[in-house]
Amino acid sequence: MAGSGTAHLREDALLRVQDLVVEFPSAGGRTVHAVSGVSFDVQEGETLGIVGESGCGKSTTGWAVMQLRRPTSGSVVFEGEELTSLRGQDLRRVRPRLQMIFQDPVSSLNPRRRIGDIVVEALRIWRRGNAAGQTEKVWEVLAAVGLDPDSVVSRRRHQFSGGQCQRISIARALVLDPKLVICDEPVSALDVSVQAQILNLLEDMKARYRLTLVFIAHDLAVVKNISDRVMVMYLGKVCEVGPAEAVYARPAHHYTSALLSAIPVADPGHERQPVPLVEGQLPSPIAPPSGCRFRTRCPAAQSRCSEEEPQVREVSSGHFTACHYPPIDPDVAAAVPQSAGKAR
Repeated sequence: MAGSGTAHLREDALLRVQDLVVEFPSAGGRTVHAVSGVSFDVQEGETLGIVGESGCGKSTTGWAVMQLRRPTSGSVVFEGEELTSLRGQDLRRVRPRLQMIFQDPVSSLNPRRRIGDIVVEALRIWRRGNAAGQTEKVWEVLAAVGLDPDSVVSRRRHQFSGGQCQRISIARALVLDPKLVICDEPVSALDVSVQAQILNLLEDMKARYRLTLVFIAHDLAVVKNISDRVMVMYLGKVCEVGPAEAVYARPAHHYTSALLSAIPVADPGHERQPVPLVEGQLPSPIAPPSGCRFRTRCPAAQSRCSEEEPQVREVSSGHFTACHYPPIDPDVAAAVPQSAGKAR
């Protein structure tokens, strides 16, 4: 269930986030606990998928890694450098190697500027090459994302579809040759047919430019197609971390099982495996439940879940969960009484 811990962290990581906390002030002097002690890492060349329902803190986590939203506490180490302690020019120096693709491809582009000026701007700011070299780089990345540079550079964003705008946003992120790109729900605002195109494009760009990706989404079906590892979040906490195949084949968390059961299958004859019902609404991040934050909706919750926060632990090779009673543990499952789920 939703908990804390660092047992899943590895040593040789390009990005290492530990005990990340992001809080916001709210009305009446209250505090919104958006991210509460989240830890994860990404190795070079890897794609980490971060998934969870709206309000779980996944996008806030991405923004905090970028230092666009300063963390309340915790550590963000990128290429051996602690980002949370950097300010001013020191932080700007890291920006070219750490880029972001935003959720809304249309609003992320300046409506007044031509596309060529939007994509080349970072090269001009960082004085990468002369004017001819900058133009050549812009032509290269636009062609790489599947756009015709000659017909694109002089136009503005309102002349493009959502999918085309997202291709432009990807080109803008790649123009500085970054090491790590954080994709904040890059396909959620697009049609299903366009989503597949953008996902394939990201895979191609990852191979071509040797990228490391953090892919944030609320759709597990989308995350499965692009991720090497998957981290499931719930109400600002880590639920499960593991290889994509393991998480999808044998989910080690009741919340992950519920998310997987909601994925539609385009087969009328497909028989779904029964999954215990997850009831109720997402609790408020202003007053999260004690112990395990998922316990108010978990079909296997017991009194221990309200008293003790679960810690991340390994259930199989490279597969971790933060749950007192994981569904894939037969010994624990047999010990759970039939009345499990009534304790709140």
